[in-house]
Order: sequence, then C-alpha cells, then structure tokens
Amino acid sequence: MDCGYVLISILLCFSYYVTLVRSVDADNLQTNEKNDTHFKPLPFKFAKSQDGSNIISHYAMWHTQPGNFYGLRAEISIWGYPDINYSQESGASIQIYCQDGGHFNLIEAGFHVSPSLYHNRDVRFFTYWTNDSKLPGCYNFQCPGFVSASGALLVPGQAVAPPSSYGQYDHYVRLSLNKDPNSGDWVVYRHDLGTPQFLGYFPVKLCPTMPLIQALTGFVNYFNTTNGPPMGSGHFPDENDRKYAYFKHIKKYHSNGHPYDPIVATMVPFNDRRDCYKVTDFQPDIGKGYVFHYGGPGGCIG
Repeated sequence: MDCGYVLISILLCFSYYVTLVRSVDADNLQTNEKNDTHFKPLPFKFAKSQDGSNIISHYAMWHTQPGNFYGLRAEISIWGYPDINYSQESGASIQIYCQDGGHFNLIEAGFHVSPSLYHNRDVRFFTYWTNDSKLPGCYNFQCPGFVSASGALLVPGQAVAPPSSYGQYDHYVRLSLNKDPNSGDWVVYRHDLGTPQFLGYFPVKLCPTMPLIQALTGFVNYFNTTNGPPMGSGHFPDENDRKYAYFKHIKKYHSNGHPYDPIVATMVPFNDRRDCYKVTDFQPDIGKGYVFHYGGPGGCIG
C-alpha cells in the first residue's frame, strides 16, 4: 500500500500509517532570565507507522506570548512541491492555541501539500483542530469541527492554483482567523477577492478560553526514515517576494472584530532547525505592511 504522511498532524492513509497531533503543553511554556514567557511547540505526538518510523516536525514561525488575543490576518504565499513524497508534508498556516487546563488546544487554517492525505501533490486549503493535546485531531471534515459556510468560495481540501513560481511571480491568499465578537466562534475569511468572503468557522467550544498564543507558521512533517521536504519556496529566505515564502500585511484583531497593526515587541520568533529552515525579522515594510519571510531547501536529516 503506497501511503504516507502529512502535517501538523495526521492523515488519511494514516489509518494505515500514522496519526499525528499538533499540540502544545502548558509545561512547555518556558520562562527566560527576564521572566518573559516563550512558546516552544512540542514535536507532534504520534504513533509509529507499520514500518516503525516516527514523524519529525520542524517550524519557522513568529508567535505571540500568552495573552488575551482575538485573531490574525495575513497574506500567505502559496508554494507547490511537485517532488514531495508520500512520507512528507509542507505548508503554512495561521494557528490559535488556547489554554485548557494543563495544555493548549489548537485550531488552524492554511495551505499545504500532503500526498498521503489527498493522494496527489496539489496545494490545498486546509483546516485542523484538536481539543485535547493527548489525542489526535482532525483535518478538514474528517470529524465534526470546522463548519464550512454555505456556498463558500474556498472549502477545506480544495486545491489552490497556480502556486508561486520561483523568480517569476508570487501567488498568495489573504486569510484571517479571528474570534467573532457576537457568537464567540472563530471565523475564517478570505480577503483577496474584493469583498471579504466568509469561509466558515470553528465553534467556540473548540477554543473557548484565554490566554491564547497566536502564530504564523511555516512547517514540515516527515517520517524519520526519509529527509525533510522543502519549506516555503524551497530556498532560504531573503526579501524578494518572487523568490521567498512570506506572511505579509499581517494584522491582529481587537475584541470588537476590527484589525490593527501588530506591535513588533510583542512577537517572538521560533525556528527549531536553523541549519535546514530559516525565518527573517518581523518588521514593517513599505507596501507590504508587517511582514516576514521563511523557508529552506529539502534534505534536512532528523
């Protein structure tokens, strides 16, 4: 059986291979010498595949420290990986971690390439959630969770094309994930088609509590029997949007649902394999708003 894996957590052929969970435990919120709390995502909790291999996960992200937050919006560059194999996954997403007792639950929306989930190498919009860091969560519509809007122009699992082309043009989707001030649900909108398009929501019960950690994340996942896939454009990042993956025009949300510019001092980078993947500074740029670039080539070992 030719199956493989996917990201930030699990996958469909994974009834055969493995189940992954993206989660963060409260005891992994570490305090530095200045008593600033820093977030460090744990490796995905996973089961071994039938051949005994485990999942390795790496991240290049900017995130908030724990606090009262209400969502993020950003333009996310879209990159494809035609040579990625079934034991690899690569993507980018907006993540919201909400504290629930001794751990953080997770909801997220973004774009990834996951051959084991879809049986092809298309770039696809995805959603994911877990309401218990000790148990697997769900992609898309694998179980009740994310509720797609009626007539939504982009639904979880839908292919997005064309991807960006290195050095030629960049393709992005402006996506938001924020708390609705009326219902309390976490709503997802697409903002790059003129009028904002409502795509659906995560019910408030999936992320009901504060404090939160908000993150803009490039990620890869792969079996330890293979090497890591490319992240972003497959090149170490610089400042050229036609060559390097990015999050730009980044906004946070007030409790009333209105977006505002982030404060750089409240954002923290996390990059767990700097030899394989990198992330640039989080900073304002003329014409791009607040922006950072990320990514790296394939071939990471361990």
